[in-house]
Amino acid sequence: MFDFGIKDIIDILCVASLLYYVYKLMKDSGSLNVFYGILVFIATWILVSQILEMRILGSIFDKLVSVGVLALIILFQEDIRRFFLTLGSQRKITFWTRLFSKKNKTSIQGENPAIMKIVWACEQMSKGKVGALIIIERTMSLSDIIKSGERIDAIISTSLILNIFFKNSPLHDGALVISHDRLMAAGCILPVSHDNNIPKELGLRHRAALGITQQSDAIAIVVSEETGSISMARKGTLRLRLSNDELESALSAVLS
Repeated sequence: MFDFGIKDIIDILCVASLLYYVYKLMKDSGSLNVFYGILVFIATWILVSQILEMRILGSIFDKLVSVGVLALIILFQEDIRRFFLTLGSQRKITFWTRLFSKKNKTSIQGENPAIMKIVWACEQMSKGKVGALIIIERTMSLSDIIKSGERIDAIISTSLILNIFFKNSPLHDGALVISHDRLMAAGCILPVSHDNNIPKELGLRHRAALGITQQSDAIAIVVSEETGSISMARKGTLRLRLSNDELESALSAVLS
């Protein structure tokens, strides 16, 4: 007779939540088949060692598990790093920010000048079919990405954004990173998404936009060099062919 109590229910819910988070993390990084393989291996290990009590095969599986944990840490060190970065970023969402959220909403009413300058720059680049990739940092630090480019640390300016992505500019191929309402660095190198579901007509800028939003909570804005269309990526999801008003609304909703 099993002694099943409230503690066991909490235990099951915690394990289920952890498995779901790992599933979501690996799905975003394109490693979903590895997740399924791990589940099959764990189920086989439990069947062999706990249920069937096969000693020799069970001991082999026990050794593989001890070695496999170390191997998984090495293989998925970037995903594990992102997991702890995500946990660390949650400390910024505290009771006090929620308590004073009404005050914050009052202070940001109306047009955000920084957002409008970004939208105006995207509008001009869209008309001229100038390719651009703009990353807006949120709670998770992009210091490593900023270090990969040329440091600017300037006030957000429409004309400066246009000059950075001018076709003859040496920085136009990389990404522009915005942090704390400042243009921090240009020509930055981003991780590229290897998701097979991305439409083939989308280029490297769109894949880079998805890649950085899969690994952080940043927002990525892409202006296509071929069509001039504006896209926005967030949480590994890409919104294509946005109008200027749609881009402004989307940025205001997220950044506010």
